[in-house]
Amino acid sequence: MISSLRNFAKTKFAGLLVFIMIIPFVFWGMGGMFSSGNTNNIAKINNNSISTEDFIDYINKSGIPEKTIRENLEQNIVEEILSGLVSTTLLDLEIKDFDLTISEVTLLKKIKENKNFRDENGVFQRIKYEKFLLENNLSAPGFEQKLKLRELQRNLFDYIGAGTTSPQFLTTKLFKEENQKLEIEFIDLNDFYVNKNDITDKELENFINDNKDELKIEYLDFSYTIINPKNLIGVDDFNQSFFDKIDEIEVAISNEIDFKTITSNFDLKSVDISNFRFSTDKNEIEKKIYELRNNKFDIFENKNDYILYNIKNITQKSPDLSDEQIKEEVLKLVFQKNKFDYNQKLLNEITNKKFNNNSFLEMGKEKIQTINLNSVRDNKKFDINAVEVLYSLPEKSFTLINDENNNIYLAKVKKFEQQIIDTNKEEFKQYITKQNSKSKNSLLKSYDTFLNDKYDVSLNQQTIERVKNYFK
Repeated sequence: MISSLRNFAKTKFAGLLVFIMIIPFVFWGMGGMFSSGNTNNIAKINNNSISTEDFIDYINKSGIPEKTIRENLEQNIVEEILSGLVSTTLLDLEIKDFDLTISEVTLLKKIKENKNFRDENGVFQRIKYEKFLLENNLSAPGFEQKLKLRELQRNLFDYIGAGTTSPQFLTTKLFKEENQKLEIEFIDLNDFYVNKNDITDKELENFINDNKDELKIEYLDFSYTIINPKNLIGVDDFNQSFFDKIDEIEVAISNEIDFKTITSNFDLKSVDISNFRFSTDKNEIEKKIYELRNNKFDIFENKNDYILYNIKNITQKSPDLSDEQIKEEVLKLVFQKNKFDYNQKLLNEITNKKFNNNSFLEMGKEKIQTINLNSVRDNKKFDINAVEVLYSLPEKSFTLINDENNNIYLAKVKKFEQQIIDTNKEEFKQYITKQNSKSKNSLLKSYDTFLNDKYDVSLNQQTIERVKNYFK
């Protein structure tokens, strides 16, 4: 809210001036940086070069904010974006190589068939089309060009996978795999874990000593002040005078003027906090300061206020078991570790074939339950990924599975029951399409390998680093 009000408070002339200054730099400013030799190319596909101008234009069209790129440079965001441009360029080269085209008539038909541009009677409404363009800040030629490229890419993939028809035995195999019934026996392992109430203080102390570096808790000493128009300029309005004062505070921070001097100069009252430890029940402002602790002195927005804060000291201490909240947190960690250790031991026995049916019966006794799964999609009891694991195992085998609440179970695959297949039923016919799709995807993966051999892609690492420096 404050950001929008602040922008509104700025004069239109100032906004226009900034626009005039920034736009040429964004679109052409980087070009001069790489104007000599091959440094203007950021990548090359065979004999086709991708220039830095192409890359910046691609970034602008992607809509990724410059701030996002700057904050993720260490996570290789520039390389990821460049990978997207290389992939798009490869497809464009393939489309050109296969001489694929789309006529204006076909393009117009695609637009008119779009349900977003039709009324309740299914009739194309141009006003809906124009409204869509306005709401998404698009021009008609720009949107139609994007649509054309998307359709050309779809046509390319259809061309590569054309005529993909799987033999019936593959469709039958897929149908059987996904629709066979499965009977399993299982044991709820919650009955075998050490009860949390039985964990002793001595065990907690030992756990802390064994993991003292990982369990250290950060405590903060800091001060902060809440800033709003009322306490800064004496009125309730977010006007230009208020934002000018905020600018002055930000300048003071950048000039390393200390917290006490700033609060004194602007007659602001501060709050002093000692030995602050993060927990969910703490004040929202104080939790935010904790999250920003790597930047010890700054200002940030919080709803309708600004918060100026100064972190004086950060210390790390071992958990204090006399604090009931900390003790409860450590207790949970020990309980979870005990569960993990028990599950790991059981899984190792299964993997090393030291666990058999006699072990299962001895362990289960009165605790063994039975359930029938109707298909690989039947997740009424267990997590869908766990169900897929069960269906991948042979009969009489054991594994650990979970439900959607992360309860863990020891399961035994008892037996599979095949369904009677009627190839004339609609359900089976759906699997023809599904298997064809799988075959087509397999073909496209082979096509991807073919492209790797057909095109030599080289990246100009020096130019990539220069692009990164531009965003820093």
